[in-house]
Amino acid sequence: MEAKERISTKAEELFTRYGIRSVSMDDIANNLGMSKKTLYQYYADKDELVHAVVETHINSLEHDCIVIQEGAKNAIDEVFITIEKMIDDFNDMNPLLVHDLEKFHYRAFQRFREHKDKFLMEVLRHNIEWGIKDELYRADINVEMMSKFRLESMMIPFNVTAFPAGKYNIAEMSREFLIHFIYGIATVKGHKLIQKYVQQRQKSLTHEESKK
Repeated sequence: MEAKERISTKAEELFTRYGIRSVSMDDIANNLGMSKKTLYQYYADKDELVHAVVETHINSLEHDCIVIQEGAKNAIDEVFITIEKMIDDFNDMNPLLVHDLEKFHYRAFQRFREHKDKFLMEVLRHNIEWGIKDELYRADINVEMMSKFRLESMMIPFNVTAFPAGKYNIAEMSREFLIHFIYGIATVKGHKLIQKYVQQRQKSLTHEESKK
């Protein structure tokens, strides 16, 4: 792995675990076993590094969304595959990450907002339209409105005032809120399929626990 990629990979790991503000360039250099001088040969400052990390992460997320969408059997299947990916990504994430990004790294936060408001909005719209077409979601819902509602509700788990860090798990909150959302827009046919996926996941978790 090239030095620049090693730096951004380690920085993402540390930012995700501890938040952005609490991780210094010294911390990143020390964790890599390199001098801060070497670090600055690749990134002019922390803001540039944060932007690079966000850009790489967004590119990876968008690729994953496309793969999930193309491989899903139906709209609800897409949601549950997304849930599993989300749990993997969010399990060790510090909820202050988005707050730090918004408050201290404007350019990177604007890139995140662009990804959220354009790319993710289109993913959500496509999922809802697909579900309506297959009669898994109600035909009477306003696609644009509910897509925006879901888009904004995705950020609720990162509200550390309402959900203090350490008391709530971002991955579990995200899962609960997303399942609640699709139950709300689903038809009776959709409800049955959601219940099937929920039961399958519970059986899988029970099986994993029994192996420990």
